[in-house]
Amino acid sequence: MAGTAGERWELRDTAPDVASEYLRAGWWDDRTLGQVAQTGLSERATVAFEVHSKFRPWKGTFADLDRGARQLAGALRAQGVGAGDVVVLQMPNWVEAGYAFFAAIYLGAVVVPIVHFYGAKEVGYILRAVRPDVVVSVDRFGHADHLTLYDGLLNGDIDIDPLWLVVGDTDADALPQKATPLVSLMDGVPVEGPAPVDPDGPALIGFTSGTTRDPKGVVHSHRTMGCEVRQLDYMFPHGGPPGITAAPVGHFIGMLNAFLTPLLRERPVHMVDVWDPAEVLRLMKDEGLGMGGGATYFLTSLLDHPDFEDAHLAMMPFAGLGGSPIPVAVTERATRMGIDVFRSYGSTEHPSITGCLLHEPLEKRVATDGRPMPGVEIKLDEAGEILSRGPDCFVGYTDAELTKRVFDADGWYRTGDVGVLDADGYLTITDRVSDIIIRGGENISAQEVEELLMQLDGIAEVCVVAEPDDRRGERAAAVVRPKPDRAAPTVEDMRVHLDAAGLARQKWPESVYEVAELPRTPSGKVQKYVLRRQLREGSLK
Repeated sequence: MAGTAGERWELRDTAPDVASEYLRAGWWDDRTLGQVAQTGLSERATVAFEVHSKFRPWKGTFADLDRGARQLAGALRAQGVGAGDVVVLQMPNWVEAGYAFFAAIYLGAVVVPIVHFYGAKEVGYILRAVRPDVVVSVDRFGHADHLTLYDGLLNGDIDIDPLWLVVGDTDADALPQKATPLVSLMDGVPVEGPAPVDPDGPALIGFTSGTTRDPKGVVHSHRTMGCEVRQLDYMFPHGGPPGITAAPVGHFIGMLNAFLTPLLRERPVHMVDVWDPAEVLRLMKDEGLGMGGGATYFLTSLLDHPDFEDAHLAMMPFAGLGGSPIPVAVTERATRMGIDVFRSYGSTEHPSITGCLLHEPLEKRVATDGRPMPGVEIKLDEAGEILSRGPDCFVGYTDAELTKRVFDADGWYRTGDVGVLDADGYLTITDRVSDIIIRGGENISAQEVEELLMQLDGIAEVCVVAEPDDRRGERAAAVVRPKPDRAAPTVEDMRVHLDAAGLARQKWPESVYEVAELPRTPSGKVQKYVLRRQLREGSLK
């Protein structure tokens, strides 16, 4: 197969003196993700790995996971898959996602996780951007029919012909012509070890919605990923019960938490494929599991559930919050309940910019987003926008022009977020330059939703902005200026329209506000920060 992923995108080079410092300080090393996996899986062979699922439960050890991954890697190698090839994974939190992930990095391939609920619009863009050599998908999950989705895309206008592997209960003879059951490749001759690849080369591409209408392909190298795994391990407290991994492995941080950070210390993995607070609370009691944090919604949905009781609280000695806006009211509430809270700030592009440790002052852990992580530098420009650089910062986008826009000549990355630094160097995020909504840890491009909503009859203008949500941190709200003598569409009108357009339902607006005029600058640009402030204050009616 192609084996030239590193040549497909114009990735940035780290300045030689900066790279030397990262290596000297130990923030970078020469290990590839395949080597990290080989060491971690073998040294922790007896550690539990379990999938708690009504659809596809699985229980085993890291040794079992490693054995399946090596066999799949051997079968893929026999099919011609090797170093530099691109492997797309759109899977729920099932063991087969682990097989495919570790098989790919053993082969030195570039892994591209896709959130399992992305639809044809997002997936089609990603396939065009990365031109995969292998696609691994489920047959169907929840509302999504992935067989129909991929059959349509791979037989459409995308000029690619990847090996398409399918996981699920669909009989082989009922699969689309281009599909192959993944189980049929689980008996390959196991690979002995990871393929040699350049640690500066691409290892993983996480797609995240941002200010642009299409998802952004964020490229990380083996070095930046290896550093980020160590950053997360450094920040996460020791002790407490085994944690539940709820974030989807199709998301950048979910894949890190499920497959990579557990390789650095003895940390059993317990994945759930559907976030059901009642079921999670049952697992906590029956299985002796804990819930260590994540996006705000994961914590609040448990605390607010009628089944929550003191026995669950005892399983939650601490909670690390990040990945979405974190209301101080939530951290103060958790602290009053006896949960030690710590916050962090980052993105798919630069995952661990700031963070707090449990021994740091309570007021800092509750009310700020922490201090720069080891090796990370931050500064604020004249408008308060946060610029960062560090050993876990990404090496570029799949869109080379976008890479040029967000990095300056000295390697500083423009985060698109606005913040303030206190006298002790702790950062607090106050607003966002980039026009995205972070709902339960998932990014929603406002522009993408707005363009589709403008197709609705009766809308003169629409702004999609972040509205505070006590459970998910934020949600999408549509602020509509209707055409004369017309009423704004209802939430249901919008849902029907966006569903027909193929937009993932997590991106649909959850509230609608009708206004006569939108706030504007003298040049006529809509002031979205005013709308966000009005929504926070409750003054937009």
